[in-house]
Amino acid sequence: MKILLVYPQFPATFWSFKHALRFINKKAAHPPLGLLTVAGLLPREWQLKLVDENVTVLNDADLAWADYVFISAMAVQQESVRRILARCQRLGKKTVAGGPLFTVSWEEYPEVDHLVLGEAEVTLPRFLTDLAAGRPQHLYQAAPGEWADLRTTPLPRWDLLAMEKYNAMSLQYSRGCPFSCDFCDISLLYGEKPRTKSKEQVLAELEHLYRHGWRGGVFMVDDNFIGNKKALKEEILPAMARWLKERGYPFTFNTQASINLADDDELLEAMVRVGFESVFIGIETPHEGSLTECNKHQNKNRNLLAAVRKIQRAGLQVQGGFILGFDEDPPTIFDRQIEFIQESGIVTAMVGLLNVLKGTKLYQRMAAEGRILSDSTGNNTDRQLNFEPKMPRKKLLAGYRRVTATLYSPKFFYRRVIAFLKAYNPPRGRKLHLRLYHLSAFVKAIFWLGFWDRSRWYFWRLLGWSLLKKPRVFPLAVTCSIYGYHFRRFFLEEAEPVPVPLAAPDTTPV
Repeated sequence: MKILLVYPQFPATFWSFKHALRFINKKAAHPPLGLLTVAGLLPREWQLKLVDENVTVLNDADLAWADYVFISAMAVQQESVRRILARCQRLGKKTVAGGPLFTVSWEEYPEVDHLVLGEAEVTLPRFLTDLAAGRPQHLYQAAPGEWADLRTTPLPRWDLLAMEKYNAMSLQYSRGCPFSCDFCDISLLYGEKPRTKSKEQVLAELEHLYRHGWRGGVFMVDDNFIGNKKALKEEILPAMARWLKERGYPFTFNTQASINLADDDELLEAMVRVGFESVFIGIETPHEGSLTECNKHQNKNRNLLAAVRKIQRAGLQVQGGFILGFDEDPPTIFDRQIEFIQESGIVTAMVGLLNVLKGTKLYQRMAAEGRILSDSTGNNTDRQLNFEPKMPRKKLLAGYRRVTATLYSPKFFYRRVIAFLKAYNPPRGRKLHLRLYHLSAFVKAIFWLGFWDRSRWYFWRLLGWSLLKKPRVFPLAVTCSIYGYHFRRFFLEEAEPVPVPLAAPDTTPV
């Protein structure tokens, strides 16, 4: 068999880091880990080829070569998926599709020859057995409550990937989340009980990356990395620490977690010791009523600002997710979101409009109320609402535009960076593994941000402050400036134009 694995193109989004990647000459932030894992489940004697449309072009010659075209996608990639399927039909190529988009919305893709849904460890072997017997079915689904045993998950096929085109590699330790926020589809896709790989598997995956020559960042893609704290503290992180020390700390890490990470000093210390540098946390909103509405109980009855600052002081950069559009949002929510994000020093603050994802508890409630207007695009920063909000639509959209325009204006953004760097305590003794592209990024930052960009005054003030007040954070100050350039381009230029007052540079002392 000749199998072409295709990962569809992402549209420009907050998380694409499209404009930031140009500084380091990379094509995409992360590789398609799901497809590489699927490749590990296929027979070794088959010929495999990977095309990630985010880093290379899908040619008709690639499609003509293949016996089957395997496609995996998320909701935000659906436009590219349609184009790929149309090309496959035109060329008479059989398709096999899976991943979150198809698992939730498979009925909308009748043109796919074989739908292999849910977790591949469960359903893909059934398809392969039927294919070998000459009777492959159209639809393969797991039974309700049938989850994969991650101890059977194979090593991803990193040999298929052009690693140099990506900013970071990926590793999955667990699936599932113990919380059940009603707007989130993670529990729908992976269950509420976290399932984990063994420490031997995690070390084997690290070794696999290491032997393929990777040195740099690794994104632990778990939707909630700390879902099983006990296993992390007692087994996984100590084993990782030993492995990394023996090899001179070739990797750094970032991941996603819930806010209760701030409650566990031992876990925080262990993560920083291993080399975790940042963590994405779904904060959503500072309004308690909206947290109650969306069943985000883990964020309630706590000082969210204090929790963020504690994580920053421990040595982790907090990246935050925020949502506007809850039924319980008061008219003051826009100012409260701006105030909270500025005070917290969260540099990477992804503020999105509420999206109602198919299959979630929120979708069921909204559908019962007759408020669903369309399917979600999967992109909560595209200024589209797929439901009828309680707040007047015009007021909500105007408020959202004001929040993003304010947060990513140079004055507010650079003040937030300095607030973060003041609170942040980078771990001492951590080795810096400099690469040629780091020097290239620094030179480009000096040229683009220091001379060409209209916010250059703020850039030079940040660099001067970091060199004089806290030299250890100087590299991070440059990195944050590059992030800010991407966010400004995305929110203030690529999205619907928003009138932003061009005030004179703020010259008050920092």
